[in-house]
Amino acid sequence: MLTTILAAAPAENPYGLAEALEQGGTIAYATFGILVAMSVFSFYIMFTKLFEQQKIMNQAKRVRADFWRANSLREGAAKLDKNSAYRQIVDDGIEAQEQHTKLTDPVEAHDWLHGSLARSEAAINSKLGGGLAFLATVGATAPFIGLFGTVIGIYRALIKIGAAGQASIDAVAGPVGEALIMTALGLAVAVPAVLAYNWLQRRNKAIAEDLSAFSNDVLGYLASNGAVRPTAKVAAARPAPKAAAAGTPAKPAPTTTAGQAGGVQTRA
Repeated sequence: MLTTILAAAPAENPYGLAEALEQGGTIAYATFGILVAMSVFSFYIMFTKLFEQQKIMNQAKRVRADFWRANSLREGAAKLDKNSAYRQIVDDGIEAQEQHTKLTDPVEAHDWLHGSLARSEAAINSKLGGGLAFLATVGATAPFIGLFGTVIGIYRALIKIGAAGQASIDAVAGPVGEALIMTALGLAVAVPAVLAYNWLQRRNKAIAEDLSAFSNDVLGYLASNGAVRPTAKVAAARPAPKAAAAGTPAKPAPTTTAGQAGGVQTRA
């Protein structure tokens, strides 16, 4: 009975991934290792950048809700996180305003403040863009690394055909399978990297626009000594009163007696 069960058990697959890498030797293992390392670092960069971007987007919501309600920039900055990108812009603007009074050469305050805030924005945007070049590199090179493994696999298949003298399936199945696996791995690594790069770049552009608008508001506040600041949100208008039901007599409008001080109201 046991012999029958063992005989009916499926045989081990001789053309799996491990078997293909073993047949490919050092080159196959090296190519596979490079592609795996690229994929791991790509996903690491993607998740860390998403976390950084979401943190700044949450800070933007807090700025719109609370910052401009403060009486001064210092008071508003105290409401922001210590490592906030928006607080960095405010702190750099305040510091630039204090440094302008110490300059010996005549420099316009607007130009000095604008340059300081622009440098602060550039530093934040540069930090957000860190690592995206690696994603672009992976997206551009991973298919070619996989193609290198494909070429080596096809070359090994041709050598086996030449040694055997005939193109049998048993002779070329292993090398050809290895070649196809390398091609698939190269595409599997490159496609997520390209998609992540484009997505993160689009989010960075939106963040940069918000930072630029906030920097411009800070510049206007500093250049006007607090007279210019973003307009507060207007409260929602009250709903109009419902129309009187049909058949209900309307109440007469109050009239004012002319000539009386204060406009005393009398009813008809």
